[in-house]
Amino acid sequence: MTTNKYTPLKPYLLKNTAKAMGSIAILILVMLFTNPATAQEKTITLDEAITLGLQNSKVLKLSQAKVDQAISQYNQAKDSALPSGKASYGYNRAQIPANHLSLGPDESFNLPKSADAYLGTVSISQVIFAGNKLKYARESTELLTQVARLDSENDKDQITYDIINAYYNLYKVLQSKKVVDQNLATIDQQIKQSQRFFDQGLVTKNDVLRFQLQRSNIQLNGIDLENNRRIINYNMDILLGLPEGTQLNIGEIKEAERTAEPLSVYMDSAMVNRPELKQLDLRTKVAENNISNIKANTIPTLAASGSAYYVDASANPLPRNGHYITPISVGLTLSWNFGSLWTNKNKVAEANIEREQVIINKGITTDNVKNEVNQSYQNYRLALDKINLLQTSINQAQENNRILESKYQSNISSATDRADAQTLLYQAQINLELAKADAGLAYYTLLKSTGTLNK
Repeated sequence: MTTNKYTPLKPYLLKNTAKAMGSIAILILVMLFTNPATAQEKTITLDEAITLGLQNSKVLKLSQAKVDQAISQYNQAKDSALPSGKASYGYNRAQIPANHLSLGPDESFNLPKSADAYLGTVSISQVIFAGNKLKYARESTELLTQVARLDSENDKDQITYDIINAYYNLYKVLQSKKVVDQNLATIDQQIKQSQRFFDQGLVTKNDVLRFQLQRSNIQLNGIDLENNRRIINYNMDILLGLPEGTQLNIGEIKEAERTAEPLSVYMDSAMVNRPELKQLDLRTKVAENNISNIKANTIPTLAASGSAYYVDASANPLPRNGHYITPISVGLTLSWNFGSLWTNKNKVAEANIEREQVIINKGITTDNVKNEVNQSYQNYRLALDKINLLQTSINQAQENNRILESKYQSNISSATDRADAQTLLYQAQINLELAKADAGLAYYTLLKSTGTLNK
């Protein structure tokens, strides 16, 4: 029998290959556990979230840019009341090929073959009276600046509400996950106990499987909650301007016991504070200014002007005594486009219609605001009632769970009854946490409907 001289190497290679692969696996595990996590965790309160969101909001930066633009337009309207002036200086050269001029048999003279002329002018003018059109222009642009500021205020309220909404949604998911974890721990204990009873012949295998099935259903719910948490967490990172991947934890929400005021209190607050209603009041004033501005077209205008000229016919551009003249003129100009007396009436009629449209729009907006406040108020009252009802149901579910747990341990009740009691308690706990979050969000929704969210 012949022996391969390389045969003794095979166990050696296999042994060292396994050792190398084991070393690589250990190295990978070390890298996984020692590499710093790319995602950082951050516990944040609601006030901190609102502050961060407002500081980093691109929408609010755009709103501020619009306010700045409105202020610039207002300043331009004020500038239009300032005097206007201009200056010019020019040079002209004339070539005269036919320079002989005869006026009769004995009268003739020759012009030069060429001539130079320098002409400079400086003029200034000021409108003294133009039917208050400049005044109306300034007032209108100032009102529109206030409208832009209210747009920014409205955007700020919306951004704040979006942050609060996302914050409470994340809170609801995290609270639900806590309940899931608590119930998983409880159901694990029940599985161990039922397995022990099965080993002792006190329950059937079906009883054990029922608890295991219940655990699987809870785990499925936990998977859904985790997926929702990731989506909401990512959206909040973007909304707050935080690095993507930051894992947010909600600071403890200590909602004070709030009692709902009468509906009329919230209605009155909305009529005073809602930006949309304030804007429509301002736009009504703008429309009224526009009517006055159009009517001013029929009024004569008075303007003052002054001009100074420099005329030099010498070839030297520099002034020399006796070679230039400087006429100066001042004057007043009264002008009247009396054709506007019969062409302006339809423009005034159109401006009146625009004003009426603004007033009608305010009435529609007022009705919508009232409906919004009433709906928000009723939703808040409903959320408070749900909390009271669910607290009672939890007390009942806890007592029912305690009784059935005692009966099951005494082998009086079935595993089905025990599992159902646990499920009812689990569902009641989730519902209470969600109801508390819904009540908090409903309260802020009510504040937003009254225009006092950021006040």
